[in-house]
Amino acid sequence: MDGISKGRRDHGADDGQVLGSMTLYPLPESVCRARRWFRHFITKHEVACSVDDCVLMISELVTNAILYGRAEEEWLVRVEWRRDGKSLRVDVHNPGFPASVRLRYPAANEAHGRGLGLVDTLSDSWCAGPSRFGGTVVSFEMADAWPS
Repeated sequence: MDGISKGRRDHGADDGQVLGSMTLYPLPESVCRARRWFRHFITKHEVACSVDDCVLMISELVTNAILYGRAEEEWLVRVEWRRDGKSLRVDVHNPGFPASVRLRYPAANEAHGRGLGLVDTLSDSWCAGPSRFGGTVVSFEMADAWPS
């Protein structure tokens, strides 16, 4: 598995009802802020999927955006979440994020490299591609977040 291990959807599509978004500075404290804001704003939507799993995946993707993002000028990380039918989709945009997002298999003694592995394990699908803001977006989807 590499790159887009479970990406079963066209990343160019911007379908679905936007439920919320946040813009963050690329600072370590933004990871905690992203977790807290998502948990607060998703609660009223009564999702059936694990909010804890979503918070963990957001934390990993925002951390990656902050650690690996680069740009010539000041840049921001944008997180959006939307309802797409019965699914919840979360997008993390970073204008400086490298275009070659890939799933790694780190050795047991490596300190980094497990974030996308967690996303791959916990989500129903994930993908990476060009962001409409420029740079890259990494997304995950939780199917059946709203059962019929």
